[in-house]
Amino acid sequence: MNSYYLHNGTESSGPFNITELKAKSILNTTPVWCEGMQDWKTAGEIAELQSIFRVMPPPINTTTALPKQSTKEANTKIIGIDKSIFYMLSGILILVVGTLIFNYFEEGRSAELEQKNSITERNNLQFQLQEKEIEEQKNRIIEQEKQEFERVLKERKQTLNNRLFEIKEKLAFNFSALDQAKDTLAKAKDFQFLRTDNERNEDISLIENEIEILSTEIENLKIEMDQLYLELEKIKT
Repeated sequence: MNSYYLHNGTESSGPFNITELKAKSILNTTPVWCEGMQDWKTAGEIAELQSIFRVMPPPINTTTALPKQSTKEANTKIIGIDKSIFYMLSGILILVVGTLIFNYFEEGRSAELEQKNSITERNNLQFQLQEKEIEEQKNRIIEQEKQEFERVLKERKQTLNNRLFEIKEKLAFNFSALDQAKDTLAKAKDFQFLRTDNERNEDISLIENEIEILSTEIENLKIEMDQLYLELEKIKT
């Protein structure tokens, strides 16, 4: 039994035995070739292959009368389905498809709105947190400024009190020195023993000059003290 090659007009395939050729359902016009053949032949020319040809029905004779559906029956059906049922099924199908499309767009719209609302809520929350942080920062700055102001006032108050204490000590010392200078002046005016008038006048002038310096310094200290008391009063208020 020979093995045959087949050709489909573009390329060849095979080899195939008789059983395999039956499975291929070849026609009598199918080009075949086997060892010993000089050229390709059609399967119908090979006696060995006559039994495996697929039986083909003859072409239909258009002149032969075929049974026809009545025009009335054909007009009442669409693709073999009664028109009323077809239209009902078509309406149901359109309704289902329309509902699915509507639900699809509604779900998309709802998801978009939900996403926008989520973004808006997140932005609002972030804005509120920023506002709260700004407010807390302002309060911290105000508190720091208040503490700094109180610290400066406290230091200034302490400085004023220290200066007042120094002035009081200087005043006490100057008053004492002034009293002594006045006593010395009185004695210098009365004491004339073993001194010339020039020496006496010179001593008196020195003492009077000392009294004047002490008096001026006492006056300046009093003025400064009054100013310090006035500033302290303003700080307390």
